[in-house]
Amino acid sequence: MSPIQGSYEKINYHIRPGKNVERKMFAEVFRRLSEFGSLRSYRYVGFGSAYFSDFYLLHKSLGLHRMVSIEKDVENQSRFRFNRPFACIHLHFGRSNDVLPTLRWGTKTILWLDYDGRLDSGALTDISHFCSAAQAGSVIVISVNAMPDPANQDRLRSLRARVGNENVPPEVTQASLGGWGTAGLYRRIIHNQISQRINERNGGLEEPRQLLYRQLFNFRYADGAKMVSVGGLIYEHRQQAIFERCAFQKHFDFVRDGDEPYSIETPNLTLREIHHLDSQLPKRTKRVTGKSIPNADIEKYAKLYRYFPRFAEAEI
Repeated sequence: MSPIQGSYEKINYHIRPGKNVERKMFAEVFRRLSEFGSLRSYRYVGFGSAYFSDFYLLHKSLGLHRMVSIEKDVENQSRFRFNRPFACIHLHFGRSNDVLPTLRWGTKTILWLDYDGRLDSGALTDISHFCSAAQAGSVIVISVNAMPDPANQDRLRSLRARVGNENVPPEVTQASLGGWGTAGLYRRIIHNQISQRINERNGGLEEPRQLLYRQLFNFRYADGAKMVSVGGLIYEHRQQAIFERCAFQKHFDFVRDGDEPYSIETPNLTLREIHHLDSQLPKRTKRVTGKSIPNADIEKYAKLYRYFPRFAEAEI
């Protein structure tokens, strides 16, 4: 068997602007989970890779201290151990399909399945396992590469081979998988998988203890490749008042509970341009102006400025 090459060897996840913005938006939403209990009572499970970017953010900004990183690159364990930034991160080596069933699920968990490949049957297995075992108040997020197959290939056949024919709606066509069509279909397949597992768990339970799934995320962005991130909160009927106190949609205009995505579009701006726009934000009634900055870039920045990354070279 050939060794697994991690995407961290090709991509520096610290400096992908769309991913950087998305990560900060996730953290903002996760903060609202305090209505379900102390954030320190939550566990975070993700794929740290060699950079552990999400672990840095969630530990430092939210105080999460129970953290599990699943690393599929078992050939380079020493590198991951060396780069582990905090002692509270427990490393588990192996594929997520093998590792997730070994974890205990008696605590509320934030799970980010941040895959570097396309949606496939392995990802659906991970989703099923989590949704069959997760505690009420837990969150699942799935990120996958949503690039469509080349137009000269049989996209539909390839999709069915990856996710299983039974998971592809019958009305899907070759043409509907072009552009962002694949991303939209992935969201639908993921949503169906989550709903199916939740419905199975609810069988025989009294209504107050039955589970609900509410989507919070439907992000799209392109740091080179088209990416989609979908996910949300699992909670009990009797916790509806708690969910409403979270007021996700009131606090965050990027929260999405349906088919409509939120597109993260990061403009290319100089530091001087960023400082100029920041001096006018948050905008009230006055329109933000940028002299030579294209209006489209101004609008994109105004939507994201609180989460916008600032990359710079530094000697540390």
